[in-house]
Amino acid sequence: MAVTVVPYSREWPEQFARVAADLRRAVADVPMLSIEHVGSTSVPGLAAKPVIDIDVVVRRADLPAAITALVAAGYTHRGDLGVADRESLAAPDDDPRRNVYVCIDGTLHLRNHLAVRRILRARPDLRDRYGAIKTELARDPAMDIGRYLALKSPVLQEVLALSDLTDAEKRAILAINGGT
Repeated sequence: MAVTVVPYSREWPEQFARVAADLRRAVADVPMLSIEHVGSTSVPGLAAKPVIDIDVVVRRADLPAAITALVAAGYTHRGDLGVADRESLAAPDDDPRRNVYVCIDGTLHLRNHLAVRRILRARPDLRDRYGAIKTELARDPAMDIGRYLALKSPVLQEVLALSDLTDAEKRAILAINGGT
C-alpha cells in the first residue's frame, strides 16, 4: 500500500487541540500528566502523513485506568503493538485521522517522541531535509510503510544524535522504527 505524505497543514494543531480536549474529558477521573501532540504533524512546516499522533502521558500505576476510560469513550484498545510501556488505541472515528497512545511518563518511547519534536522544531534545516525525503519516498506508488520507515531512518539518526538519549536508547529506537 502506498504511503501518503502531504505538505504541512495549519489545521493540524487545531485538530490536535480538539481531540486533546475530548481526551481530557474522557480521562477526567484519571491522574493524567499531559497530552502531547507528537510526530510530524506536531512540527510546523514539516510534510507529514495526514495522521495526528497523540501521546496521553500517565504514571505506570494509572495506565489501566486510562485505558479503561478511553475504551469507555469509544476507543478500541489494540495493545502495545510490540512497543513496551506504550498502549495503542484506535479512535472511534476518523475526524481527524489519529493515532492515540497511552504512554508511561519517562519511558523511552515518550522521550523519543518529545526529543524528535523538540529538535525538528528547533532545526529548520533538519526539518526541511526530513520533509523532502519523506515527500520523495511517498512519490513511489509501490512504497510500503516498512521501506518508508527504513529509508527515512538516516535523517532520524541525525536528529537522534542531537538528543540526550544514550547510544543504547538510540539503537533501540531505530530498531523499533525500522532503521538499522
